[in-house]
Amino acid sequence: MTAQETVKYVCEALLERKGKDVQVLHIEHLTTLTEYFVICSATSTTQVKALADNVDWRLKTDHGVMPHHTEGFESAQWILLDYGSVLVHVFMPEAREFYKLENLWKDAAPVPLAELGITE
Repeated sequence: MTAQETVKYVCEALLERKGKDVQVLHIEHLTTLTEYFVICSATSTTQVKALADNVDWRLKTDHGVMPHHTEGFESAQWILLDYGSVLVHVFMPEAREFYKLENLWKDAAPVPLAELGITE
C-alpha cells in the first residue's frame, strides 16, 4: 500500500468517527522521519481514543496494516499512531493549540482531502 493510500484510509476512519479539523501535511521534502502527517481533533478524551482505535481497527482489519508504534493512550490528550510513512496525531483541542504542529511544519505542503478522493 502506498503512503497516499494509507493517508486516505486514515482520514476516512477519522471522519467515520466524527474527527474534527482533519489536516494532511506532506512533509517528505522536509524530513526523513515520514512522508505525511495526519492531524485531527476530538471533543473529549473518549473520542480521542475512539478515533485512534478506529484508525487502528480499519487499517488492521481492512488492509492488514499494523502501526509500528503508538503513544498517548494513557492520557488521551494526544495519541500518536506511527505507520512509518504516515504519522497520525489525534489531539484534544487544547493540546493541538499548545503544540501547533501545523505552524511547526508550516513549510509542509497541505493536502486537501478532496485530492485524496474524500468528500466530507
